[in-house]
Amino acid sequence: MKNQTLLLIAAAIIALGAGIMVKRFNSLPQATGQARDLLPAFTLPDVAGKQRSSSEWRGRVLVINFWATWCPPCREEIPEFIALQERYGDKGLQFIGIAIEEQQPVAEYLQQIDDNYPMLIAGDDGVGLSILMGNLMQAVPFTVVVSRQGEFMHHQPGEFSREDLLAVVEPLL
Repeated sequence: MKNQTLLLIAAAIIALGAGIMVKRFNSLPQATGQARDLLPAFTLPDVAGKQRSSSEWRGRVLVINFWATWCPPCREEIPEFIALQERYGDKGLQFIGIAIEEQQPVAEYLQQIDDNYPMLIAGDDGVGLSILMGNLMQAVPFTVVVSRQGEFMHHQPGEFSREDLLAVVEPLL
């Protein structure tokens, strides 16, 4: 009897969690007027508080990376992204970092590195935006590559190696 009660409670907790996740996913804002395979328009503040719109980078190949300062693999990718932005920026490549945390820890972290691409602050809303971009597992880091026409070309949950990133990006340049 006691085991059956525990089993019933565990099943109820799992069902509740699944229901919450489904409701959260279904209540996400939809990208109006755009197909699911096109980059949704978004506006987020950068570390200085200036509002930045995705339309600023229209016509460029975008590498959009969702990250957090508390995520070791995220911090490992950033120096490589900086180097690739330096090397390929004049060929139409644009990296965009979207931090899924608050401004202060991001600003403190960025003081330690010499970043050369926009770092935007999304806080918890960044999770919803990453889901709209295909991050159904809610992985961090999560990176998408977007063509010059705004089409999603690649989704990368977890770390993105230099070799794999270049294999996706170079043909688009």
